[in-house]
This record gives sequence, structure tokens and C-alpha cells, in this order.
Amino acid sequence: MLGGLGVASVAALAACGSDDDGGTGEGGENGGGAAGEAITANGTEPENPLLPSNTNEVGGGRIIQNVYAGLCYYEADGSVQNDLAESIETTDAQNYTIRIRSGQTWSDGTPVTAQDFVDAWNYTALLTNDQLQAYFFSPIQGYDEVQADPPTAETMSGLAVVDETTFTVALSEPEGDFPLRLGYSAYYPLPPSAYDDMAAFGENPVGNGPYKLAQEGAWQHNVRIDLVPNDTYDGPRAAQNSGLAFVFYESQDAAYADLNSGNLDILDQMPDSALTVFESDLGDRAVNQPAAIFQAFTIPQYMPGMTGEAGQLRRRAISLAIDRETICEQLFSGTRTPAREYTSPVINGYSDAIEGNEVLDYDPDQAAQLWQQAEAIEPYTGSFDIAYNADGPHQGWVDAVTAGLRQTLGIQSEGRPYATFAQLRSEVNARSIQTAFRSGWQADYPSLYNFLGPNYGTGGSSNDGDYSNPEFDALLVQGGSTTDVDEAAATWNQAQTILFQDLPAIALWYQNVSAGSADTVENVEFGWDSQPLYYEVTKA
Repeated sequence: MLGGLGVASVAALAACGSDDDGGTGEGGENGGGAAGEAITANGTEPENPLLPSNTNEVGGGRIIQNVYAGLCYYEADGSVQNDLAESIETTDAQNYTIRIRSGQTWSDGTPVTAQDFVDAWNYTALLTNDQLQAYFFSPIQGYDEVQADPPTAETMSGLAVVDETTFTVALSEPEGDFPLRLGYSAYYPLPPSAYDDMAAFGENPVGNGPYKLAQEGAWQHNVRIDLVPNDTYDGPRAAQNSGLAFVFYESQDAAYADLNSGNLDILDQMPDSALTVFESDLGDRAVNQPAAIFQAFTIPQYMPGMTGEAGQLRRRAISLAIDRETICEQLFSGTRTPAREYTSPVINGYSDAIEGNEVLDYDPDQAAQLWQQAEAIEPYTGSFDIAYNADGPHQGWVDAVTAGLRQTLGIQSEGRPYATFAQLRSEVNARSIQTAFRSGWQADYPSLYNFLGPNYGTGGSSNDGDYSNPEFDALLVQGGSTTDVDEAAATWNQAQTILFQDLPAIALWYQNVSAGSADTVENVEFGWDSQPLYYEVTKA
């Protein structure tokens, strides 16, 4: 899941992709206080209406995860537990029978049925609906037909409703980690009322999760959104508090000031200015722990001067010109770790010894030589800029990276700020952006594939640089076809050797959860994906 902060997201989980920056707006007027008050947390203005099918960034994702419930959910350690699902069964990792618990309802009192899941999955996958999370349904039989242009079918043949609480899923190939994915928001259901007017529904969604919108219009755009417990939800994530208020800040510094004054209960990412002091400021309320967050910047395949032989040389030169270790220590005060590959050390199967990862080493002499070799083939014109959202803590590292490129490669290079994450994502999604751009990823579910497939697979839901390599795609499929976890990881790590040759994105570092809470709340726990388990938090 793409993130608006220093990550995202995410995916789905992308996609899912997701990172959590401060958003666009001001907060603090309804902060921590008496036991009956809502828990306040920093947020980011969602890019799109609140639909699981069309949200692949953390700003919207953190709201959707609390308003909706899916078949499964993830514990703090990344383990998968059933939520609406009663059972998920298969004998061949290709054909699945899924049963949901009976008696579940939407917040408007209508029943949650197997048909709600099948309809939502088909809606998301259909090309003409243009949903960002469609890619997550690519393993299902019939996906190619609903994604044809124009579609040759309206629904996927691999989905079938058996009865009110049972449906089946037939995949095109065995997918050993398919059940692991089902806690991600792309797989959430939608109620029948959503299809009357999907855009209007997304402004005031009817959910089935632990929370619901406080009232119609509870989403105050660019300011905040207020949620209250959903009394129709009886699953394992029942709210332990009186509600959630996600406040959209103009800067992380403002959010941190509110945290210290007790006007904000939870801050899930520290501003650069607080990295050296937040642990001493907050004491045992500070959090600095590994998470499934990966940081990079993408160089689009269509970017002039970055294609062909010259482009490949330049991509290597840029990577070798970045002093990741110094930036992580001096700028981030040890809250980042230099990347050695394209996933995360907290994910099972991670390896720091993938062939080709020496391109992540700092070697300014080799970088300068490679750039000059590229110049001999095709001169580079203009400035190599890196776009980022200014409502998150990115200016510092972008300035450090571009300064290094100027010094080492002798080129023009600057940061290009966008006021908000939503504005940056709008240009990225429209493919109108003409520069490199930050592209962090917060895992949607705990698997190596989740980092690789959505971001770099052909047609991936968060493949914003339009990278495509058939050999890489084939290895993604091969790794997913086995239920042997170690075999799958080895294959996906082999796929990463291709990424180190092509460098569709320049890997930078892994991000810790650098977060904290005020003394106004208790029971604050951050999960494997860096997100707080909001439903567990209570007022002090």
C-alpha cells in the first residue's frame, strides 16, 4: 500500500501497497481528555472516496481498515486470524471454499452475505469500473476476460456463490499464499446499497467493521474524519474506546507539538525534527521498532534519458551515488536501515545477499564513470528531479539525495515538492508526472510477493513507473505456485536479481515505526505494518 508518509501502505495492499504523513488541514481542537472522548490520531486526506476497491494509499487505508471488516485480519505480529470467515479450505492451493459466519450485518442492519464478497470482488476486477485494486484479483479464473478491453465478461468465472454464507474461488494457478492475502482491504465486501451511487457511497460508506462514520458528513475534507463504534460488529476487533478521530495535519511537526501537549493521542510517524529527541521526550510512550516499510523513488519507464542502454547506465550511476548509510544515521538518527533489496527484513524469506545488490553500495567513483559512459551514448538534458509530498517528512532526504547526485555526477538535480500526497498521487496515477518520484511501500499482507507483484509486476496495481519484464513476471508466478514457503521465497528473491539489473526504482532504506502516544491513552500497540491497532486503544 502506498503511503502518504515516509513509506505506503502498502499495498492494495496496494496494494497495497501505503507510509503515513501528515495530511492537509489543521487539528488539535478536540484532543485527548476524559474517558468518554474519542481517540485522536494523525491522518492524511484520502486520495479517493472510502471504497476498499479504489484505495491503495495509507491515508484512506487506515480509515477503511476500521470501517470495514474482511474475511481475515492481521495481529500485531503479522499472523492471520479469521474475522468474518468461519473457514477457508483448500486441498490443492488452487480451489478454495470460503464460509463466513452467519448473523453478520452491515451498520445499517442489512445482512453480510457471501454474495456481498463475490459482487465486490467482481466490481473491483471489471476493467470498465477502473478500480485501483483490480490487480489483486488477477489470480482468479476469468480475470483476463473482465480485464479485456473491452471486457468479454462482466464477472469472473472463478467465483461462485454456494449459499448465503458460502462461496468458492478457483484460481488460474495454485497460489500458496492466497489465504494470507485475504486480510487486505482489497478483499473486503461491499453492501448492495453501494452500487446505487458508488461515489456518493464512498463519501458516507455503510461499513461492517468495528467503527462507522459518526454521522453523514463526518468526513470533513482536508480537516478530519470522525468514527464511532459500530454496534452491529461482533468480531474479534471490537472497539475498546468511544471512537476515533483522524486529524489531517499540515505538517508532522504540528502533529508532534499536539502530541506533546496532549491534544493528540497517537502519532504514527515522527517528523525529521523530532527523530533525535522523541524517545527522550516520550519515554516509554515512544516506539522505535522494525516494520514492513520500504522506501524508494521510482524512475518512470517513459522518462526521457532513462531508457535503453544509456538509461540503464544512468540508473546504476544514480543508485551508486547515494550514501544511504550516512543519510540513515545523520538525517534519520538510526530510525532507518539502508536497503539491501526490495522488500523488508521483517518479512519471512528476506535475504540481504541477493545477486546484484552491490548497486546499493555507495561508490561515487564508479557512479561518475557510469554516467559518463551514458553521456557518450546519449547526452542527458535538463535536471534530474525527485518529486515528493511536502505534507510528509521527505524534504530532508530528498535534499540529501539530490545534493549527492549534483556533487557526484555533476548534473542538475533538485527536489520537486507537491503540497499534498493526494496532489502527487493524482499526477502519478495520470502518468502526467515527468520526473522521478518517491514511492514508499507499506505492506498490505506479510509476504515478499506483496512488495514485488503490485509494484513491479506487469500491470501491477501500484506499478506507477510502468515497468514490465516477462522474466520477472514468470518468476513471480512460479513463486506463487508452491505452498512451500522457503521455495517461494527463494524464487521471489531470484526475481529480485532482475530488479537489480533493470532498476525500475532506486531502493533507499527500510523504515522503523518511529511513533508515540500521549499520556492521555493506554494499550497502544503498533503492528508489523507500522499501524496502531486503533481498536485496542483506551483513554487513560
